[in-house]
Amino acid sequence: MKICIYGAGAIGGYLGVQLARAGADISLVARGAHLAAMRERGLTLLTGEETHTVHPRCTDKPAELGVQDFIIITLKAHSITGVIETMQPLLGPHTRIVTAVNGIPYWYFYRHGGAYENATLESIDPGGRQWREIGAERAIGCIVYPATEIEAPGVIRHVYGNNFPLGEPSGEITPDVQRLADLFVSAGLKAPVLDRIRDEIWLKLWGNVCFNPISALTHATLDVICTDPSTRALSRAIMVETQAIAETFGVKFRVDVERRIEGARKVGAHKTSMLQDLERGRPMEIDPLVTVVQEMGRLTGIPTPALDSVLAMVTQRARIAGLYDGVSTPADPHALAVA
Repeated sequence: MKICIYGAGAIGGYLGVQLARAGADISLVARGAHLAAMRERGLTLLTGEETHTVHPRCTDKPAELGVQDFIIITLKAHSITGVIETMQPLLGPHTRIVTAVNGIPYWYFYRHGGAYENATLESIDPGGRQWREIGAERAIGCIVYPATEIEAPGVIRHVYGNNFPLGEPSGEITPDVQRLADLFVSAGLKAPVLDRIRDEIWLKLWGNVCFNPISALTHATLDVICTDPSTRALSRAIMVETQAIAETFGVKFRVDVERRIEGARKVGAHKTSMLQDLERGRPMEIDPLVTVVQEMGRLTGIPTPALDSVLAMVTQRARIAGLYDGVSTPADPHALAVA
């Protein structure tokens, strides 16, 4: 089983080490000092008191790797469109794409059913390029719950968690998704195969859509956002708007708003990914975590005043810092693209 991890940063590196240790044929696509370190010294994972080093193929030229059985995309979602062309040599007739990214994935409306079947979302897939050129029919959904970080070039620290729920857009338990899940489990990971993968996508996004932009605006950690009355109330308002949109698409939430906020509070003094990106001068994941929810609200006619205000402020903050390269506004909901 040939597996390429495209974007071998903190999460991709963690997966790379674990899957390589389980005996999978792993290749990593990376760049810069991280790639140079992996080539020279291998890829090292620090987890608890244990240290593991593997020596997989590493490259910044995907064409060197040939056709893959699975491509696990662990890039930030806003970066995927920029690598469509270089990904093409990895794609064969049976290659599956595993979207281990935050937010709504490009394939969301594939095998969805209803009025939005095969629709594309401009805020996350401008012009529908990912849908057409990577292929919605190749997709397997994956939600990323572990916390990891690059401690030094070529060195990944695992902080907590090992859960990677998987699922076909159709909800079927296919041989492909079962084979991938079995490999993840053999690598010491949790990989439940879900028949409603979109429910899990929204459950994670439910927190990201509010906590991430609020943290970027206030520099507050999760415990502060969830206990301060004003930011907790704002988070709740955005989550209520988000839930109304998701439920229009048939999504079922297995916890309520207050329980979801409390779960975030218990994480403690954690900086969200958006705040970390802001502090490190990296583009923030505004569109796949926030703008896309606004766009889907406009598609369904559900107003999002709380989300709109926070999105406007965090987008302006990112533009001023030179950290925003996404769309200016969502697509016109009356001009819905269908792949």
